Amino acid sequence: MANLHLLVVEDEAASCQVLASVLARAGHTVDVARDVATAQGRLARGDVDVVLCDMQLPDGSGIDLLKQNRAAGLETTFVMVTAFASVETAVEALRAGAYDYLIKPVRHAELLHRLSQIEAVRGLRDENRALRRAVKDAKPVCTFTSQSMRRIERLIDKVAPTDSTVLITGASGTGKTVVAHALHERSSRCNHPFLAVNCAAIPDQLLESEFFGNVKGAFTGADRTRKGLFVEVERGTLFLDEISELPLHMQTKLLHAIEDKQVRPIGGSSSRHVDVRIVAATNRDLQALVARGGFREDLYFRLSMFEVSIPPLRERPEDIRALISFALQANQHMRGTSKPFELDPEAEQILMTHDWPGNVRELENVINRACILVEDHLITVDELPAELSRRSLASAAAADSSSLRERLRRVEAEIVMQAIRDAGGDRKLAAQNLGISLSGLYAKVTGRNGDSAA
Repeated sequence: MANLHLLVVEDEAASCQVLASVLARAGHTVDVARDVATAQGRLARGDVDVVLCDMQLPDGSGIDLLKQNRAAGLETTFVMVTAFASVETAVEALRAGAYDYLIKPVRHAELLHRLSQIEAVRGLRDENRALRRAVKDAKPVCTFTSQSMRRIERLIDKVAPTDSTVLITGASGTGKTVVAHALHERSSRCNHPFLAVNCAAIPDQLLESEFFGNVKGAFTGADRTRKGLFVEVERGTLFLDEISELPLHMQTKLLHAIEDKQVRPIGGSSSRHVDVRIVAATNRDLQALVARGGFREDLYFRLSMFEVSIPPLRERPEDIRALISFALQANQHMRGTSKPFELDPEAEQILMTHDWPGNVRELENVINRACILVEDHLITVDELPAELSRRSLASAAAADSSSLRERLRRVEAEIVMQAIRDAGGDRKLAAQNLGISLSGLYAKVTGRNGDSAA
């Protein structure tokens, strides 16, 4: 069994000394504390793996110490010790977050066996985190080139480590969910849940239950107790998409939950503290909605402490190539293939010149579709939607027509200038020699439409 850093919290000196000796002989590092206050100070260092804690202490209970530890965000494992075994005490300890409980007098063999189990669980947890980091590091990353997106990335880097609320605005498909994910992944909450909720998709009559939970029987159809989103995402990030669609009565309740950090389930008799970061998003103008009375001004100001406004893709065409590359790499990563997806020149030209009214979401959908249809990892026009090809041909034809008109205009202007030189600078004579009117000659020199009749 690997070495663990243990803290024995026990007010009886003899029991404390015996447990510490047994654990030290087993190869563990052991500290001791005789009361809650001393244990709190020792746990604050953050290097204790397991706490062996008596239920009853001179200045409080072991359950209180456990709850304080969890509230501080520490991941120390607690094993509770009690001299008065009962179903109630066991349930209380486990509900508070204890790994297990032991009955006094503690049998040393049983204690060492429990510690070996704890070490195995911690090892699996650490391995799982390492694997998640490896998978995360292996995923492709989109590197934007536009100044607007670089400014947004710098803002994300500054705001993510804080607990401030963030409001993300922008047209549909611009990548608001991606920004919300980035805020979560770059924060201290990254190892806790990220939950995205479309506020427009929840029926009005179910909103309060979905957000704050309910007790069984609180209303017709409440056949079970629900935790609610705020409790489910404890210590994580709750992303409220389409926040503008919340009805006013729910906006009031949401504002109180954010400010008070308290939620009360429907039918519940008490409130519960929650530690949740709120990130909201909308494709509507909330300030205009506030002016019309459709959105609470105080909630708007509470949400928009930091506002991230994402411009549509048509305003940052320099990002198109980076987004295409990212989408191709993402498809390669998702399919677990070593052979990269590529675009032939014609397909690439179509994608680069499309105006992308559906923004980033449309681009990603087009690339995902092409990667499914392609047979040899080289995407051609055949794998692109026909509508994109038709638009590209129409744009090219219009560009070619404009280019031809410009070339003809320049040739006519040169002929006219040569005629003027041949006439010794006499423009009227030059117009007569060309068989056009004087106003027509001026028009062809300046590029304006004019009379071409003699």
